[in-house]
Amino acid sequence: MEANLDAMASPGAFKEDSPYRKALRAFVKNKVAFPSFVFLVGIVLATTFAGVLTPYDPYQGNIANRLQPVGASGHLLGTDEQGRDMLTRILYGGRLTLLAGFVPVVVSSLIGGTLGLAAGYFGGWLNTVIMRTLDIFYAFPAVILSLGISAALGQGMTNIIIAITIVFIPPVARVTETAVKRIRGREFIEAARSSGAGHLSIIRYQVVPNVFPQVFVFATTKISLGIVIAAGLSFLGLGVNPPTPEWGIMLNNIKQMIFVKPVLTIVPGIFLFLTSLTINLCSDGVSDAMQIKA
Repeated sequence: MEANLDAMASPGAFKEDSPYRKALRAFVKNKVAFPSFVFLVGIVLATTFAGVLTPYDPYQGNIANRLQPVGASGHLLGTDEQGRDMLTRILYGGRLTLLAGFVPVVVSSLIGGTLGLAAGYFGGWLNTVIMRTLDIFYAFPAVILSLGISAALGQGMTNIIIAITIVFIPPVARVTETAVKRIRGREFIEAARSSGAGHLSIIRYQVVPNVFPQVFVFATTKISLGIVIAAGLSFLGLGVNPPTPEWGIMLNNIKQMIFVKPVLTIVPGIFLFLTSLTINLCSDGVSDAMQIKA
């Protein structure tokens, strides 16, 4: 990855004509990324205020109204096999699904970023110990590794979040370490050392501002993957217990109706797909706006 590092790290980085403000303006002008961001914000707000947007109880069903089609009176997205409003369960279920996508990325970015920062800046034996230890996780695909960790920890959304976090730490650490190694010999780092600045001061004021754009863009690409993995693990029965709404478990519960009401069975999948797609489009827009190329 390459970026205008010196500009990002300059003292005027947050002034009117700073690279960050220019990146924000470029993102807003992006005809694909910005509408995707607006759509994503709408999904987040809708799930957050689900209790205001829908009058139905996500747990309470009505067998007399089971398997109502999409567009039925009073049920925009129909009802499931127990007569529960699908839109209501989608909105409430999105809370857990989105949480399982965002939380692991934030936590893994903090942990992996710190490890990669230490490994890249100090190098030597510390780099060897940290990076070779994290390399062990690369022996397994992300989905298989998260499945194994979740199975070992036991059922529950908390354990899924922990598993995904562990899976995301190594790639974040590697990206951070690579970015730090690229700049640790640059002139402004050497100038800071010559002026008597300590390691913590150099890391805080010189290194972090330079590597943050790359790590941030890379982390955003992992959000959609986290959402898909979390939904997949819930689909396999490792997530929340029914009747708690969550997109993965909803797909599992209604899959048996695929030959009866096929449209209903794909409703949670459509929301999962659209959410993942908009996050990826937003990530691409952020990458383009900050002029960070892989």
